Amino acid sequence: MGRKRRDNTDPLVGEYPISTGTAVIEADPFRDGSYILNVNGVPSSHIVVGQPRELEFEYMRWIAAAVEHLAPGKRLLHLGGAGCSLPRYFADLWPEAHNTVVELDAKLADLARTHFDLPKAPRVKIRTGEARAETEKFPPGRFEVIIRDVFAGAVTPRPLTTLEYFRHAHAALAPGGLFVANCGDHAGLELAKAELAGLAKVFANVAVIADPPMLKGRRYGNIILIATDAELPAEGSPQAAALAKPLLAGAVPAHYQDPAWTRRFTGAATAYRDK
Repeated sequence: MGRKRRDNTDPLVGEYPISTGTAVIEADPFRDGSYILNVNGVPSSHIVVGQPRELEFEYMRWIAAAVEHLAPGKRLLHLGGAGCSLPRYFADLWPEAHNTVVELDAKLADLARTHFDLPKAPRVKIRTGEARAETEKFPPGRFEVIIRDVFAGAVTPRPLTTLEYFRHAHAALAPGGLFVANCGDHAGLELAKAELAGLAKVFANVAVIADPPMLKGRRYGNIILIATDAELPAEGSPQAAALAKPLLAGAVPAHYQDPAWTRRFTGAATAYRDK
């Protein structure tokens, strides 16, 4: 893939034309052998070559912790690929797992496959397409986990946040399957509450993970939405305590909030609809 070099000492560093614009691979100045992938000016992935279990972005650590503790199986669908940090992670953690990645940008998918150490299919399979349309194509019960990490700029595209979309995602999950979404939101958390309201109409149980300032609506940041028809850990349970350990261990400690807390948090919020 053609590129414009930015660093004469590292063959990966540079600007790369992609289908939707430009990707830039930068060397992480604080760690040898690691890179930051920027997609159209937005930091989208951090990759440590040869060490797939190293997740630099805190929200990815939170997603990984949720999936490790709550996943009912190892057939995973990743909506949004970029550098495929999480698919690499789970392919290494669970070598028998099948990770399907849906990435809108075909050239970006090629870039990740060419320059980062991604396992071959079926451990990591990349499928080019728009996330909602591809979700609707999968047969019922195809996956046990769906991870949605799709952004256009700083927000998730609206078609991936509606009640109707959550019904399609639910259909693509096996019974008791786990849906995990990265929601970027601002103070007030209106987007997160609307998504939670939609998820609660489709799934039996909904919970969240975020750092305390984010949960209090003080700033823009990431809030992880969790939904399933299976039971989720209740506050004070051994399962909740086990999940809390990795969430509190990072540089930005996060809290798991159970379904009872999440219902209070969501309040009377209205779910988004397609029309």
